[in-house]
Amino acid sequence: MKTLEVPFASNNRVAATAFVICVAAGSLATAITRLPGYAIAGGLIGVYLLFAIKVMQPWERVALLRLGKYIGLRGPGLFFIVPVIEALSPIVDQRVRVHHVTAESTLTRDTVPVNVDAIVFWMVWNAEKSILEVESFMEAINLSAQTALRESIGRHELAQMITERELLGHELQRILDEKTNPWGITVQSVEIRDVRIPTSLEDAMSRQAQAERERQARIILGQAETEISEKFVSAAAAYAENPVALHLRAMNMLYEAIKERGSMVIVPSSAVETMGLGGSLATAALAKPQA
Repeated sequence: MKTLEVPFASNNRVAATAFVICVAAGSLATAITRLPGYAIAGGLIGVYLLFAIKVMQPWERVALLRLGKYIGLRGPGLFFIVPVIEALSPIVDQRVRVHHVTAESTLTRDTVPVNVDAIVFWMVWNAEKSILEVESFMEAINLSAQTALRESIGRHELAQMITERELLGHELQRILDEKTNPWGITVQSVEIRDVRIPTSLEDAMSRQAQAERERQARIILGQAETEISEKFVSAAAAYAENPVALHLRAMNMLYEAIKERGSMVIVPSSAVETMGLGGSLATAALAKPQA
């Protein structure tokens, strides 16, 4: 986006008011004295003041040139110039200004075409340098920001641009500030608004992210199975050294299974003999009718 400097408006309300007063005073004097010289003199003085009186706003500065030689800065407030002999440069606005910068179809480091939107906040801190050192500082900043943005995109991968926008903005601010400081301009900050990629690439990245999530889920499930098997190995080693603990565990499992009403548990005879639960089950069966 190209932004041009605001040209200096030579006429202002103060000068226009002075012109009207001079013309009116000359006309009135001519009407009273019937001498046309007063009207002519009032008109000439009014025209002179119309071009000589200048008024600058608090945030505006302008360079005064006398016969092509730089005299100094003027503003803010009221000042006078000598028409024809003296001239003024375009007005320099010293407020913070914003430029919108775009980079379309620019390749990243991993050769992905992206469209990037950024905002540049800058201001003129030395009006004299901005007038004398560069022809059109606004156009220079705009083109420099676009070039720096494209160069920065080429040095970063797509993942970095999406996740590290603030870091990219700081890098652009540093590059632009080093370039514009000799012009009397400072770049305060650069903000990356948006990073857009082609639709087809978005679909591919979505499928890749889904596959990555499935892979992580399978890895977590495998790790859980490994931990469970390790626990089983530890439990088996503990039960091998203490058969009584194994019998107690088996009895607890049977108790948990049959404590609910109407439940039936089928236990293989080999398991009963291995755990030595035959006598315990028989004793429980004989004691139950007596109760």
